[in-house]
Amino acid sequence: MGNKSSNHLGIPPAKGPYPVGCTDFMLDHTVHGSFFRLYYPCQESDKAEKPDWVPCREYFNGLADFMKINRAISEKIFNYLFGSYKIPAYTDAPFKANAPCPVVIFSHGLGAFRTLYSAICAELASQGFIVASVEHRDESSSATYYYREMTEEEKAAKPSVPKTCATDPDHLVTVWMYYRALKHGESEFPLRNKQVKQRADECILALERLEEINLGRPLQNVLKTQFDWTTLEVPANSMDLCSIAVMGHSFGGATAIEALCKEVKFKCGVALDAWMFPLDEEIFPRVKQPIFFINSERFQWAGNISRMRKLDSAVIQRKMITIRGTVHQSFPDFTFLTGNWIGKLMKLKGEIDPELAIDLSNKASLAFLERHLGLEKNFNQWNPLINGDDENLIQGTNVTVLQSSI
Repeated sequence: MGNKSSNHLGIPPAKGPYPVGCTDFMLDHTVHGSFFRLYYPCQESDKAEKPDWVPCREYFNGLADFMKINRAISEKIFNYLFGSYKIPAYTDAPFKANAPCPVVIFSHGLGAFRTLYSAICAELASQGFIVASVEHRDESSSATYYYREMTEEEKAAKPSVPKTCATDPDHLVTVWMYYRALKHGESEFPLRNKQVKQRADECILALERLEEINLGRPLQNVLKTQFDWTTLEVPANSMDLCSIAVMGHSFGGATAIEALCKEVKFKCGVALDAWMFPLDEEIFPRVKQPIFFINSERFQWAGNISRMRKLDSAVIQRKMITIRGTVHQSFPDFTFLTGNWIGKLMKLKGEIDPELAIDLSNKASLAFLERHLGLEKNFNQWNPLINGDDENLIQGTNVTVLQSSI
């Protein structure tokens, strides 16, 4: 088994043939707008910079709230541990691809936000995909933000209204939204079920915005980025909108399944260590697309697996593999950014080399996406991984599930 650890810390660079660019997009400054980070194949550039992994300090505050630790102390710790890391993509680099790009909408997990899965999203982009990593506004992100109009008093005192991020527009005021914990005595399912439905709607909205961009409709990005959105319009032949998938981790895995039920434009879904609890089982028969469950060895339990098994089908491909030596946090970027003892203490690392684990997950995902999006790439070289054919994979699950519970 691949239990050797990487000797250096940092988010691994993408391995595909394309360099990767990224930019942020917010359409409609209100809480009801669409907000996502876009990863895409780009032109090579010596001048392009890579963005900070954590965009600004409010996200550290949100992580502290989510982990129930003091903000002042945690900000210093988080900044020391993670403040210097960059995302493996070039900020606002010009889009460039040799063929129309299939599209993936990515949904983050509970307490995460749009930048924390850059190893996965950048790898997909390096292989020729356009990936929109949504930042959810259902109060499941550790932190996110939107804007409100300035009052007359604020306009008069404009120089004194602070900006939190460099891309903040001049005429609006930032409103931060932090993770909402369960209230004392509150039942969890109604909250999570409401959230998963909103999250799926936000994934669908992100797809609709990409479709509008592709058609050349005039859209105003609220954020002040340097990216040229016109390069994604139809004459540039940028997006293959017949080949669209949805993908997510944990709560995002459940979101992917909810989105498949709501939107048939998603041709298939990849659920990374999905947390099935938020889903209403009555939707399961209405999900008609192929689904690939990629699980960690240490997170899953019988009740969760049995709910995945209820999506089994004799006519629609539903696949499941488990990566040996992995934990639930083997999918977000945190796993690459902590040393062995801190990583294992905080359950951010398993026994397997984190780069090997994410490589297996990414290759298996690419093979599945090629199969079900009708792509003509070379990802089918990794088809055996879909069936768990590797020393570091388990076909199906390591969890014992009684047949009566399915």
